[in-house]
Amino acid sequence: MPSNDARTLLQTALPTAAAGAVAAVVSGVVAGGKGAVGAIVATLVVILFMGIGLVVLERTAKSLPHLFQAMGLMLYTAQLLLLFIFVAVFKNTTLFNPKCFAATLVALTLVWIGAQARAHMKAKILYVEPDTAEGNKPEKTGPSS
Repeated sequence: MPSNDARTLLQTALPTAAAGAVAAVVSGVVAGGKGAVGAIVATLVVILFMGIGLVVLERTAKSLPHLFQAMGLMLYTAQLLLLFIFVAVFKNTTLFNPKCFAATLVALTLVWIGAQARAHMKAKILYVEPDTAEGNKPEKTGPSS
């Protein structure tokens, strides 16, 4: 993974993990140990799902740039559906508190999206690829003086 992609992943995963730690403490106070476990599981799920999605999207942008926007829309739709399925499967679990899990899942998804938008705005991404491989100098197009 190139350094810009790794930097983006780091700038999105760290705030999400920090918010997950806060959510685990709050859930532990509100709902006890099972609430904290639910928040920790939600943190891991969000970082895993969204991290894989970010890696797939970055690779698609490099290899198939003409499919980038469609791939992004499809990817986010698939991620939200997978998160919905994950919540539905564990709705009646006794392993952790499902309400703390769901609330943390939604909150951390929003944190991830906000951090990803901020990381993209701060990234210094060239929108024109400089042609330095051949070392060609620009041709004169106007009259010489």
